Amino acid sequence: MTTFNEILEEAGNFGRCQKRVFALLCLVSLPFAAVFVGIVFQGFTPEHWCRDSGVSEMRQSCGWNLMDTREITIPLVNTSGVLVHSRCEQYDLDWNATGLTCDHPGIHFADTQQSKAPVTSCKEGWEYDYEGRRSFVTEFDLVCDHAWVVDMFQATLNVGFLVGSITFGYLADRFGRKVSFLVSNLLNGVSGILVAVAPNYTSMLVFRTVFGFAVKGGWMSGYVLINEIVGVKYRRMVGVVLQMFFSVGILILTLIAYIITDWRWLQVTFTVPYFLFLTYFWLIPESPRWLLSQNNTTKARKITEAIAKENKRTLSNNIETLRDDNAETSSASFLDLFRTPNMRKHTFILMFNWFTSAVVYQGLIMRLGILGGNVYIDFLISGLVEFPAAFLILLTIDRIGRRLPFATANIVAGASCIITAMIPESMFWFKTAVACIGRLGITMTFEMVVFVNTELYPTFVRNLGVSVCSTLCDIGGIVAPFLLYRLAAIWLELPLIIFGVLAFVAGALVLLLPETRGVPLPETIDDIEFPEKCKDNALRIMELKRKQAVNLLPTNSDVTTNKDPEMKSRLIRPGNILPVFNCPILVSLCKL
Repeated sequence: MTTFNEILEEAGNFGRCQKRVFALLCLVSLPFAAVFVGIVFQGFTPEHWCRDSGVSEMRQSCGWNLMDTREITIPLVNTSGVLVHSRCEQYDLDWNATGLTCDHPGIHFADTQQSKAPVTSCKEGWEYDYEGRRSFVTEFDLVCDHAWVVDMFQATLNVGFLVGSITFGYLADRFGRKVSFLVSNLLNGVSGILVAVAPNYTSMLVFRTVFGFAVKGGWMSGYVLINEIVGVKYRRMVGVVLQMFFSVGILILTLIAYIITDWRWLQVTFTVPYFLFLTYFWLIPESPRWLLSQNNTTKARKITEAIAKENKRTLSNNIETLRDDNAETSSASFLDLFRTPNMRKHTFILMFNWFTSAVVYQGLIMRLGILGGNVYIDFLISGLVEFPAAFLILLTIDRIGRRLPFATANIVAGASCIITAMIPESMFWFKTAVACIGRLGITMTFEMVVFVNTELYPTFVRNLGVSVCSTLCDIGGIVAPFLLYRLAAIWLELPLIIFGVLAFVAGALVLLLPETRGVPLPETIDDIEFPEKCKDNALRIMELKRKQAVNLLPTNSDVTTNKDPEMKSRLIRPGNILPVFNCPILVSLCKL
């Protein structure tokens, strides 16, 4: 029998075919980024104050502008020790009886009546300083007592993420990676357009949930597909580059949002690509690994041969004995994640880190929309910061290890959040620089938790472990908008304090995890509970492998014989080295 990994070596681990498919699937990350963080532009809340029909009539007849009208007719309130015009209250007056005239706007009224005038909540809606932009907040008047429902825009998206990742995970295993990818993109296109044309906020939230359901499920299907057709040593690079394209999507969103200032047309703009992705039906293959797992060997061989042909490689006759090399003999149980001490510790720490990464990452991005500065510049800078994070990961994880960079990134993010909260607004650029360092740290954390998660679970429960732990990411995304917007209403910097504490705790907990650099992927729970035994076994096997490989080297008398292609192939065939060790640890060693 020949495994798919062996055939993939012949077909090319990362040849022209895989590069083409990888480039196509990287494009999926671009609109996904816009969906994920688009609330910054779509849910923008501008300066606003109560609309009064009497004041509006006077403004039109006298030719006043909006700012002058607000100065005259809106009461002042104390916010954090500063007097500002109220956003949610107005004077309860008949403006025709106040003595207000066009020649002397508000002078007599302000001096004699403002302090005594009764105040009431807004009765006729709000006036907005649109700043050239239209958001769903201004269209549906989601301010003051209704401001909390803005949080639902991001929360419903993450509810969709949560359900979609589970559902499409099942569909991808049941019907194939390619089928689930195409179905999700069709659903993305339809639901995304429905969000753009929704007549009211309630229906928009329903369509937004469906949008989230399909978007993440489709992205995951594409991620799994590309990882299953590239060689093991390229998988980490594939994951990091996909994340970098997400960052590119953030930069592109900034430009598009600057040009397209209406939230509905902005929604249409990043929905249209999902219809274009339907053309991938003719451009990407089904996963041969999945086909093998479904015992569809004939089609798996055909696709593998097509990959080899595009890569200009020739397959040996071994493809005739191709079999599934990922078949598992043990069935995973949810309780396996908690039965034993180390498994339980890993699960709780990873769950908390997934949760913290989502809360802090999304919270820092959404915070850009409420700071009051130039949101386009702030958003662009925050997107650029994500690129150094990817390079730092590539530079450190194989040289220093996983645990220390992972913990350090959390702690740096936490410290930056707390320090940013303490820096006065007068030191704007310093405050921005420290906030960017925090964004860099949490981006590193978000990217690292993915592959650290896979390295801390044994094979038979690895997929389940990653699925369960990453569920906390979506729960964190549901919590993040409520945490940010409600706490910011109390004190603008309060969310940063909470984010900082969460990240600090997450970093400290990471230090309790074992280092996995240079350690074979665990195959059994015993490998997790007794890691030193696993390391010793791996070292012994590597030493035996080295000795047997030396013994297989030809002597001087064999030099002529070794020129024979058949003999040479027999000597170097992996199965002829360590024939007595049919051990899962060897598979793990090959993955390093």
